[in-house]
Amino acid sequence: MNGQRAMEPTLTMMLGTPVMDAGGRPCGRVKDLAVGTGAEAGRITSLVLKTRQGPQLVAATSLRQTASGALEMRDGTAPEPLRGGEDFVFLSQDVLDQQIIDVHGRKVVRVNDVDLQWFAQDGVEDLRVREVEVGLRGAVRRLLHGVLPAAAVNAMAMRLPARVIPWEFVDLIEVDPARRVKLKIEHERLAQLHPSDIADILEDLAPAEREAVLTTLDEELAADALEEVEPKLQKSLMEGLDSETAAGIVEEMDPSAAADLLAELPESRSEAILEEMSPDERKDVEELLEFRENSAAGRMTTEYVAVSKAATVADAVRALREFDGDIETVTEIYLIDDKDMLEGVVPLARIVLAEPETRLESLAEARVISCPANERQQYAAALFDKYNLRALPIVDNEGHLVGVIEADHVIAFLRQSR
Repeated sequence: MNGQRAMEPTLTMMLGTPVMDAGGRPCGRVKDLAVGTGAEAGRITSLVLKTRQGPQLVAATSLRQTASGALEMRDGTAPEPLRGGEDFVFLSQDVLDQQIIDVHGRKVVRVNDVDLQWFAQDGVEDLRVREVEVGLRGAVRRLLHGVLPAAAVNAMAMRLPARVIPWEFVDLIEVDPARRVKLKIEHERLAQLHPSDIADILEDLAPAEREAVLTTLDEELAADALEEVEPKLQKSLMEGLDSETAAGIVEEMDPSAAADLLAELPESRSEAILEEMSPDERKDVEELLEFRENSAAGRMTTEYVAVSKAATVADAVRALREFDGDIETVTEIYLIDDKDMLEGVVPLARIVLAEPETRLESLAEARVISCPANERQQYAAALFDKYNLRALPIVDNEGHLVGVIEADHVIAFLRQSR
């Protein structure tokens, strides 16, 4: 084989192909193909043969294709027993007919066939995965394989439009945690997607696959994605995870979203997750759980930036740098006195344009719009609409600042109330 072939093989076409030893004697037939992961991703490392002695492995680089289409081993090579502990992804067993994640299309698809490609390098033939087929072409090839001659099947399949995903855009789903670690499947490509796209993908997966994907993501990204999925699915995912893993994800969620989620779980489950959380995060969430779900406080977050009413712009910048929450959600800074009474609201845009020594009081809004914690959430939504607010501070009966409702919290409420 020199260079790229005119007709490259597919997994379906290779399954059942006879394999001969260097002397031309039959050794077995191709049962599966093992593809590498990590640094070897996409490279066919070995072929699994069905032999009289049971399943055996032969290195892909020790094979060459004969004129008849059979595979022949080079001199000095021989199959080895398949022990079952190898860190391979098997294309027929693990990929064919399975759901995978197309990170380029940001969706879940089912694999109908796998396209392969031979490369010749330094006199050695290297077999690699080129792409997976998810359309009708692969399905027809599978359906007619063994019924008609291979050439006729391929000619018929090639008349159909191709729906393929390049291997570099494929994220495999492995449910078994031990095997996932062994195969080095970390969903690095998936982690580059927006949390909303990850949420859409989670919704399209089966329960076990959702948990497998969610637990391989960074806890912060898993939390962001979890906040984007439907409440029923949030509840299902939390019930499927162990308490320690669930707590790690909940800690990274916005406290308001975390409280809403835990409030939907059975009390025993919610308490088990809270018990695994760090004291500070647990305290914030427990405080929010005390408020009625349909109250303004039930929509607020306790992550906001507040400084003394005597603070300067330089103090505000320092507070922003030290803020542990999601900095992208901060649209204004709140001025409080030594008893945490709300005294003023300063839009972030004014701070950016002011000199460092400027007192924040001079930049504050002329009128402070706030909402009592026990008011209904509909009242809070009406304030957003009436005053075109970016965020709404929530105060208790004495006027202490206890939280903030952000615009996206109101949007989420309005969507649910349609």
